[in-house]
Amino acid sequence: MKFINQIISISFALTMVLGFSSCSENHFHEGKVLGGKYIEAEELNLGKQIYSEYCMACHGVKGDGKGVAAKGLVPPPRDFTKGLFKFGWVVSGERPTDKSLHKLIRHGLNGTAMLPWDMSHDQVQAVIQYIKTFAPEVWEGKDKTPAKMVSAGKDPFGLARKAFAIEKGKEVYHVTAQCQSCHRAYVSKAELSSITYKLEGNYLNKGDFDPEMYKLKIQETEWGFKNIPPDFTWHEVRSASSVSEIAQRLAAGVGGTTMPAWKETITDEEIWAVAYYVRSLMDLKNTPERIEFINSLEK
Repeated sequence: MKFINQIISISFALTMVLGFSSCSENHFHEGKVLGGKYIEAEELNLGKQIYSEYCMACHGVKGDGKGVAAKGLVPPPRDFTKGLFKFGWVVSGERPTDKSLHKLIRHGLNGTAMLPWDMSHDQVQAVIQYIKTFAPEVWEGKDKTPAKMVSAGKDPFGLARKAFAIEKGKEVYHVTAQCQSCHRAYVSKAELSSITYKLEGNYLNKGDFDPEMYKLKIQETEWGFKNIPPDFTWHEVRSASSVSEIAQRLAAGVGGTTMPAWKETITDEEIWAVAYYVRSLMDLKNTPERIEFINSLEK
């Protein structure tokens, strides 16, 4: 028994040494052109080292989102081999900028296992470049440059016109953009009819109301699993907290999902108005007013 324990101890020690060696050795012996720019091998090797330490447990050795800690995580970790990102601050489906990915790593995603990581600027930049190597068909080459970051422009309202922005956002949310077709409605049927008359000149009849207007609708995604849009009075908005962040998310959309980029579909003023309205709904979370508000809608 003592001999067996010695063998086990030696085997464990060898495993640790070999594991350390394999992690510390240089994987890249030459640089690569990723996202339209040349990345030195030294930076890619640093990125691999950091990825192994911070990211591999969830995102996996191959970057496919199948790490040892991934099982049971909702939402599941990002599959980097697809080269797609949900929250890239570019039009959904396009290659995000390094600045966008830097923000995701440093700030994390609300309500998920993707935590804010306390790394130096150089460490974050290195791991971003390494992550790109998991999807060479998307990132590798001089022509694979990132898309331009989407902007919703300057806030046209400000605190002085916050109340007006919220009311306008309510109208855009429920009639102009029809956000409740995926999310849920936050007005009574009578109020929805009044808003429709104000914006379109006609009231809604009894049969015009969606019977599921107060329900969240399960959506298909490009990630291999279904997605439930958030109830803004209850769920975390993963990539945004402030009004300006919500406006930018609305403008850019959410990659790989049915959440479109609203930039140029509705005006920047309407985007900001919806952002103010959504933030007002988020402020109801964990308050007695939320229960009273939600219960009053379906009466």
